[in-house]
Amino acid sequence: MTEELPPIPAAHFPIAAQAPGKCIVFGEHAVVHGAPELVFAIDLMTQVFVRDGPAMRLNADAEALSRNPYFRSAVDLGWSGRSPVEVRAVSRIPKAAGLGSSAAFAAALSAAFFSASGGVDRPTLAQRSFDVERGAQGVGSPGDTSTVVAGGFIAVNGGPGDPLWSIRSTDRRWEIRRVGDPGWVWVVAYSGIPRSTADAVRAVSAKLAAPGGPELLEEFRRVAAEGIEAVGRGDRGTVAELLGRNQELLRAVGVSHPRLEALLEAAAPAAEGAKLTGAGAGGSVLALPVPGRETELVRRLARAGALPFVVRPVPGGASTVTA
Repeated sequence: MTEELPPIPAAHFPIAAQAPGKCIVFGEHAVVHGAPELVFAIDLMTQVFVRDGPAMRLNADAEALSRNPYFRSAVDLGWSGRSPVEVRAVSRIPKAAGLGSSAAFAAALSAAFFSASGGVDRPTLAQRSFDVERGAQGVGSPGDTSTVVAGGFIAVNGGPGDPLWSIRSTDRRWEIRRVGDPGWVWVVAYSGIPRSTADAVRAVSAKLAAPGGPELLEEFRRVAAEGIEAVGRGDRGTVAELLGRNQELLRAVGVSHPRLEALLEAAAPAAEGAKLTGAGAGGSVLALPVPGRETELVRRLARAGALPFVVRPVPGGASTVTA
């Protein structure tokens, strides 16, 4: 039976909306080519506050439509030709860190626009949020945006049961399914090195199209599929092993970084498994702590120069309230 997620209700401005960040456990990059991916929503939030205004502005910037491609894409798809609004955005998610700052902003602002237009169901919000992010980046998959809309653990192109929804682009269709939360605590750590998702996706696509690329993609598929099953049954040992294997594949396609490798080395004594998360070439690492050693893991990553967070999966996704 398909899970029923609550719709975004209709409201009048001013409207406050929020969406969580996300963390990719398995399958980043390969998902763009149809392979499975596992993502969960994390308890770091982006909030937007939207009200009628004399001009279309984001955080008091009247030039935001030309400066910020995500704001422009959200307005073009969700508010074009309508009366101007002022948007204020605040976020606990580091930007360009691989933790879903753009997906959370796209989903929260899209939810606010839909709410002011009469409300929306979750599948439609997920499609719109993906269209906004892809419109800004030009590339990508819907794992991030579907996760921040649905909350919890989400599998793309894999997982058990009926799909929550399907996401379509001009050349591909992805199935989004729920995966059970095993109840673990995770640690993510931002390296301090910003990265470009679009640049990394294009570089990996070229690598996967080169000789040996199809074999790498098939191994990405296997690791992600086994990882989705292992998380669903709460098998920490297998998940830890597969995190390491996924990191080997990400090295092979060229998206690791000396800074990320140093963080993974620093984390190793207190982590059962760890890998980069997101587009790579900077950004963040994800670690599954040895139970009882979460504080040690955070300290190790902080001493290595990262910005660490203890995170837990957020069961609910994007939401709105009348401000």
